[in-house]
Amino acid sequence: MLSIIIPCLNEEEYLPLLLESVKKQKFLDYEIILADAGSKDKTLQIAKKYNCKIVPGGLPSKGRNQGAKKAKGDLLLFLDADVILPDGFFKDAIAEFKKRDLELASFCLVPLPENKVSSFFMNIFYNQPIILLENALPHAATGILIKKDLFEKIGGFDEDVKLAEDHYLARRAQKVFGAKLGIIKSTEIFVSDRRFRTDGWITIGLKYMLCELHLIFLGPVKSDIFKYRFNHYKEEKNIKNK
Repeated sequence: MLSIIIPCLNEEEYLPLLLESVKKQKFLDYEIILADAGSKDKTLQIAKKYNCKIVPGGLPSKGRNQGAKKAKGDLLLFLDADVILPDGFFKDAIAEFKKRDLELASFCLVPLPENKVSSFFMNIFYNQPIILLENALPHAATGILIKKDLFEKIGGFDEDVKLAEDHYLARRAQKVFGAKLGIIKSTEIFVSDRRFRTDGWITIGLKYMLCELHLIFLGPVKSDIFKYRFNHYKEEKNIKNK
């Protein structure tokens, strides 16, 4: 079984798009676990409509860990709430995962709506680097497929890490446990460009470049130096509309 785990906070706009894309997959052996961090909108109502299991969440690391505790599957798929899966995603991803004998995998990202500028930045600053560094310096974000037994050996996501906890999980899996990691090439994940529209490509690029350097030379980011907030996009949108 595949356990899909989604940390969530006030995602009434994007969550149904993700859940509908899951529903359309020609794959039946899965469960969906929503780790909710206290949504005040229609998020929980939507989750119940799609028969999601709901558990208390928090920041993404805590939410993912809480969801994993309730997971019945031997494979875990962690997804952000603002993504959409292409047709055949489960079939292609799991087939390649097994064929390559991977224990943890992540995916290239396609920004939605697609345009030349966003696609250029996503490919240059994320997709191409994670493929080039697939073995030397693994990355895993937005979508992470991992064997449950490996996840449990690692101890899950480090909830003290404030930013790039997903990349840190992948590097610990490789360095400490010798896990075989890879980027899935047979499919990809569509992701909303809201974070780039809200914060700006340059701002986000600079933040994650500095975070990457911190992770390499100083270790995981456990201070609030980058002032991470969980799902502030809706707040910013509401402020601009006032």
